[in-house]
Amino acid sequence: VVQLVESGGGSVQAGGSLRLACVNSGVSYSTNTMIMGWFRQAPGKKREGVAVLSRDGDTAYADSVKGRFTISKDNAKNTLYLQMDSLKPEDTAMYYCAADPYLSLTAIQALGSRGDFGYWGRGTQVTVSS
Repeated sequence: VVQLVESGGGSVQAGGSLRLACVNSGVSYSTNTMIMGWFRQAPGKKREGVAVLSRDGDTAYADSVKGRFTISKDNAKNTLYLQMDSLKPEDTAMYYCAADPYLSLTAIQALGSRGDFGYWGRGTQVTVSS
């Protein structure tokens, strides 16, 4: 079982920072055995990939967040992070953590997959005001 719980969302002004965390509280798989990522969905828009971290440490980012967001994980804490700096109003969305122990995709492929991950958290809201 994989159980993902996100935290760290909130309301900030443009230019601010937030750090999202996703704890895997399940017992079947640990973060070092899964491909994991962050996705987001704004009202009226499709869910989009934000950042993905593969099992071997490769990363992929959406063009819109490159240079501003950083994905990382702490295997000892079974936690995935997303450091978000220089936030913009267009970053406003519900952010979801996703993970999969079996997905055989590269990080860049998984970024564009949207629905291929087997496990999802319930999301954490990020609101950026101008």
